[in-house]
Amino acid sequence: MQQSELSYFKEILESRNEQIIKNIDGVNDELDQLNRLELNDEGDHASVNNSAMIESVIVRQQEQELREINIALGKMSSGEYGVCAMCEDDIGFQRLKVKPHAIYCIDCREIVEKTKQG
Repeated sequence: MQQSELSYFKEILESRNEQIIKNIDGVNDELDQLNRLELNDEGDHASVNNSAMIESVIVRQQEQELREINIALGKMSSGEYGVCAMCEDDIGFQRLKVKPHAIYCIDCREIVEKTKQG
């Protein structure tokens, strides 16, 4: 991979990293506010619990993406970025444009997905 392509993806990954951290901080602030509310009835409790559950799922998903981004940034430092973790072929540029923190090429990703389903 050319240096200009690496720089391009590094910028995208770092930007997404910052955005996720802001999102997680915002959700955590929102959850803190929900926990401090004085609730008057069971409907209020149910609504707050539902919101908190949804928010925590979102945080978990974003934390997973953050881990994947950090792995991708580490691979850039070691020169392994853009190489499929399964077949060790290069991950296509278009795939990385869609998911810059991808660890599998398209073919291997499909194998992994089918294995998870089966």
